[in-house]
Amino acid sequence: MFRIQTLNKISNTGLELFSRDMYEIASEIQRPDAILVRSQSMHDMEIGPEVKAVARAGAGVNNIPVEALSNRGIVVFNTPGANANSVKELTIAGMFLASRKVFRAISWAKSLAGKGDEVSMLIEKNKSNFVGGEIKGKKLGVIGLGAIGVAVANDAESLGMKVSGYDPFISIEAAWGLSRTVRKASSLDALLSESDYITVHVPLNDKTRGMFNRDKFSLMKKGVKILNFSRGGLVNNADIMEAINAGIVDRYVTDFPDESLLSSESVIPIPHLGASTPEAEENCAVMAVSQLVSFLETGNIKNAVNFPDCDMPMSNNDRILIANRNVPNMVGQITSILATEKINISDMLNKHAGDYAYNIIDIDGEINDSLLNSLKAVDGVMMVRGITRP
Repeated sequence: MFRIQTLNKISNTGLELFSRDMYEIASEIQRPDAILVRSQSMHDMEIGPEVKAVARAGAGVNNIPVEALSNRGIVVFNTPGANANSVKELTIAGMFLASRKVFRAISWAKSLAGKGDEVSMLIEKNKSNFVGGEIKGKKLGVIGLGAIGVAVANDAESLGMKVSGYDPFISIEAAWGLSRTVRKASSLDALLSESDYITVHVPLNDKTRGMFNRDKFSLMKKGVKILNFSRGGLVNNADIMEAINAGIVDRYVTDFPDESLLSSESVIPIPHLGASTPEAEENCAVMAVSQLVSFLETGNIKNAVNFPDCDMPMSNNDRILIANRNVPNMVGQITSILATEKINISDMLNKHAGDYAYNIIDIDGEINDSLLNSLKAVDGVMMVRGITRP
């Protein structure tokens, strides 16, 4: 029986994928084998030794202490692409809001309540104050071509925009999904200098934090419109306010407003609605639960942020799972221990990602505590787990 702790409300569509005779699920569960989370911060949370995995029903993992968990061999999953359509639709809406002054126009029109027969006359007289442009024929720069960036680029093209993309780390899968007519920008600076609209879809990390700053704004066309439905920390708010006041940035549409942005009419603040649709929440929950079930029952990994994807079909043999630091001679030490225990390897998969590696080993023989303890004692091994076939 696996014990699953939920830190936020998780869609029942996802939770129903847990087999009730194999899983116990609750928010207050003790000694969980795995944790399901959406937005709750885990940085100050005590995470017990029984935890084998954490799954985030969403793409970002800033609320999870990934490095600390990685050092314990705990796999951290996210759900890339599950909320892509939801964020894409809001990004497209953001472009229209930035272009047509709809946000201000609606607020003004509602202010006419109580003026009776004057309303029609006032609307006709003042509508010129809210004139805006069309997006068709304008140049859109998309930074980050993951599932969301690709979807935005493709739909923007279908709306008649001229789209350029920049992503030095684009995956093969994303490249296959990208429209052939989306132009590849020669560099980030080139994209910034030529775009009428810029939308960013990259994760927040030490390399991307504050990537929109005074230096980058100085490269942009006067009147550029910037959309941020990725993470607030990507944009230096003081610098973008300076760029707005200088007339460089005409509109900034952000899903992550703070106090420093709310006083400007050039900022369109949205209260973090990117993935706030029932469809996105269901998709994220289904993906997160499916990944947890596969990992707990077979040891296979898909969409971990700290360990490589590993998929080896289950056999009728017992299976050993090992997470270790990516240093030389780990496989040699592991196989040597198995040989000493007179255990033959029937199948094995070893992969690494950055500082960490993961092994799936099917054996001809039975798993015992002595074997697992010997493997755990190897310097650099962070996690050992056995799956015994019935």
